[in-house]
Amino acid sequence: MIAPLQELPEDFVKKVDEIVSHYPASQRSASLMLLHEWQERFGFISEFAIEWIAQRLELQAINILELVTFYPMFRQKPFGKCQVRVCRTLSCALGGSSKTYEHFKNLTGAQGDEHGPITSPDGKYTIEFVECLASCGTAPVVMMNEDFYESVDEKKVEELVQKYS
Repeated sequence: MIAPLQELPEDFVKKVDEIVSHYPASQRSASLMLLHEWQERFGFISEFAIEWIAQRLELQAINILELVTFYPMFRQKPFGKCQVRVCRTLSCALGGSSKTYEHFKNLTGAQGDEHGPITSPDGKYTIEFVECLASCGTAPVVMMNEDFYESVDEKKVEELVQKYS
């Protein structure tokens, strides 16, 4: 049994109720909106979140987990304060995005491989390869949080890490 709904901040529970009210025919339809709201508020979708949302919508936890594991925008682990996304599609790969990615790893101390997000030991940076960031002519491109950077070479990586530290 998971914690009762009241154990979350009251303003969050009110926001959830307001979101669910927009789906009177089927509460299940609010699933994605609640996942977005949870991640926005708490940073990632935990097992508790999956259970809580399922309970709130009178669903099975697997119904929520299916969404979390299908959509790549949902995170199941905490991310660093600065999210570094390095484009890995063809133009960026040819432009040196692997070197850019490796330099971010080396400067931040993040450990792991390119098959998923990795976070630096101090929790400041989460680095991940992503699909197209839509600037093929200025490869390699990087997003740091919501900021976009073009032609990111090793020198630019150093500047960005310093800027976001």
